[in-house]
Amino acid sequence: MSGTSTSVRIQAGDFDLSTEIAALRRQDPRVGAVVSFLGTVRDMNEGASVACLELEHYPGMTEQAIGAIVAQASCRWPLFAARVIHRVGPLHPMDQIVLVACTSAHRGDAFAACEFMIDYLKTEAPLWKKEQTPQGARWVDARVTDDAALAKWATR
Repeated sequence: MSGTSTSVRIQAGDFDLSTEIAALRRQDPRVGAVVSFLGTVRDMNEGASVACLELEHYPGMTEQAIGAIVAQASCRWPLFAARVIHRVGPLHPMDQIVLVACTSAHRGDAFAACEFMIDYLKTEAPLWKKEQTPQGARWVDARVTDDAALAKWATR
């Protein structure tokens, strides 16, 4: 939808979920639904404990790619606003890693758009993850489940 207010940030520092959601819906009486996804760092992955997760990206390219994902969602659903924050650098279990949030008049549109954005973000955004485990460092490959989640949007 043309006119959707969007915000994409890539940052090392943490963010406050309440502040971000409040800013997203601030003074917009059209908003009937706010949907958000908050991703956090897990302490286990593929059977190994994770002490640290380090995210790398290409500045400029990453924001542009995520902005294109948000624009696609805005074309598919009538959104008023959308916000994506993705952290980079070293993160530890329980740290916040990503926020995807959007507003719309109705919950169905907001839920679908939020799910669409995180599914595309997981597979299409130029971000690389390296885990520190007791066995050493390892790069995290895309999951089959992430590709399957993305594939469902091609049929809609």
